[in-house]
Amino acid sequence: MRIIVAGTPEVALPPLEAIHASPHEIIAVLTRPDTVAGRGRKVSRSPVAQWGDEHGLPVLQPAKPGDPEFLELLKELAPDCVAVIAYGALVPQRALDVPRHGWVNLHFSVLPAWRGAAPVQRALMAGDQVTGASVFQLEKGLDTGPVYGVMTQTVHAGDTAGDLLGRLAEGGAGLLVAVLDGLETGEIEAHPQPEEGVSLAPKILVEEARVDWAQPAVAIDRRVRGCTPAPGAWTTFRGARLGLGPVSLLVVETEEGAQPLAPGELRVLKKAVHVGTATGPVVLGEVRPAGKKAMAAVDWARGARPAGDERLGLEDAPEDAAVTAAPGGVA
Repeated sequence: MRIIVAGTPEVALPPLEAIHASPHEIIAVLTRPDTVAGRGRKVSRSPVAQWGDEHGLPVLQPAKPGDPEFLELLKELAPDCVAVIAYGALVPQRALDVPRHGWVNLHFSVLPAWRGAAPVQRALMAGDQVTGASVFQLEKGLDTGPVYGVMTQTVHAGDTAGDLLGRLAEGGAGLLVAVLDGLETGEIEAHPQPEEGVSLAPKILVEEARVDWAQPAVAIDRRVRGCTPAPGAWTTFRGARLGLGPVSLLVVETEEGAQPLAPGELRVLKKAVHVGTATGPVVLGEVRPAGKKAMAAVDWARGARPAGDERLGLEDAPEDAAVTAAPGGVA
C-alpha cells in the first residue's frame, strides 16, 4: 500500500523504519512544523522530518492538518492509509476521510485504558504492572476508535517513561506493520473498544512533575519515573529548582541511617543521600541544579553542604526560574 506516516518525536522512528522495511511504500511523512529554540534561535526539525530528509521523501508540515492547502495535497498524493505514531495534532474528519483505509494510530496503551497524550507516563505513575500498545482506527473522539490489534508489555520495577516507551515503540512497530498487511489483504477487522475500563492520560504539566515529599515513598518513586525524561521531575532547594532523576526505595535502613526523616529532610552519608517522605526515606540518584549538568546526589551534597534544618521542597520556585528537566530529559 501507499502509506503516509504521521509522527513527530523520536519514538515514532522504530515504527517508521519497520514500515520502510516492509513491502508497503512510504510516499511522504507528515510531522509538526519546525520550531525555533535556544539562545541562537536555531531552527529545529523533528526527528521524523529529519528521517524524511535523509530518505529523500516529501516532508509535510502543515500548521494544522485541516488547512485547505494540506487537504488538497493529501488528495493529490492519494495514500491508501495514513499510519500515525505520536503525531501531536488533532485530525479533522475531512482529512480522515481521504485515504481509503483511513488513518490508523499506534497508541501506547491497551485501550480503552489511558486515552490521551501521556499514556506511558500515567501508567507508571498509577503503578500499572502491565501495559501495552494498540493500533486503532483514528476517528473524531480522543483515542476512541475501533481497535485492530493489541500487544502487551510487562512494566519492570525500575522503568522510566523513556525506558518503557522505547520497548513499546519497538514492539508496536511489528504490530503496526501487521495491521497494515491485514488492511491490504482485507483479512483484519477492527473491534469496538469496551465501554468499561476507560481512563484518561492528559499531558503532564511541569507543575505536576514537582515532587511532594509528604507523599509515600512508593508514590514519589512512581512519579519521578513517570516524569523521566520529560517533563522532568523536580523539587526546590534554597529557593531554586533542583531536577531529579529516578530515586531508589530504601527497603532496609543501615545502622548508620536508622533515624527516621521528616518529609524533605536530608541525610547525607558517605555514599548516598536520603530524603524523608511520608513513609520511609528514598535514595536520591542523579540531580541537576539549575544551570548545571546532572551529577550524582552525593557529589551535589558535597558541594551544597545542606544544613541540618534545610529540607527539599520547602520553598516556592521563582516564577522566572527556568525549568530544569530530569537527567537525560527535555525541559
